[in-house]
Amino acid sequence: MIEETLLEAGEKMDKAVEVAKEDFATIRTGRANPGLYSKVIVEYYGTPTPLQQLASFAVPDARTILITPYDKTALRDIERALSDSEVGANPSNDGTVIRVTIPELTKERRKEYVKIVKSKGEDAKVSIRSIRRKAKDSLDKLVKDGEAGEDEGARGEKELDALTKAHVDGIDELLKRKEAELLEV
Repeated sequence: MIEETLLEAGEKMDKAVEVAKEDFATIRTGRANPGLYSKVIVEYYGTPTPLQQLASFAVPDARTILITPYDKTALRDIERALSDSEVGANPSNDGTVIRVTIPELTKERRKEYVKIVKSKGEDAKVSIRSIRRKAKDSLDKLVKDGEAGEDEGARGEKELDALTKAHVDGIDELLKRKEAELLEV
């Protein structure tokens, strides 16, 4: 039972790290990247829909992204969602495609992005700690109910702490790399 609890906690922590990686990828550096818009949700006929399901992306140069909607009637909704997104770019449309020119990053904007990255990293760490707390409660319940001995419970808790530390350190490493990437001119 202890092994199952630890295995389940490890899998959930791995997912939390993956979500953090995806969140970090949506924060831009200098080059235009369609991944910047992977988390943008468009209100499409009253239904929140991911932008990737509504349009195709092209990157003609380093600072421009062309977004071509599959349904031309969604053009205004997509443009509105892009304007409201955290990416910080102004979309313009010519009736068939939306052109997003990504401005050059200023020092202040880079620092804002670092703050956003740190916030997302902290959210991931909180998620991992929450998973740890639930797993520890499960281990304590196993010991209390007599399904596992106190020594086994203590060993399981040490393994859980090591697992938690490894995942938190992984988030810290991702955070450090993304911060260096953002501050690089």
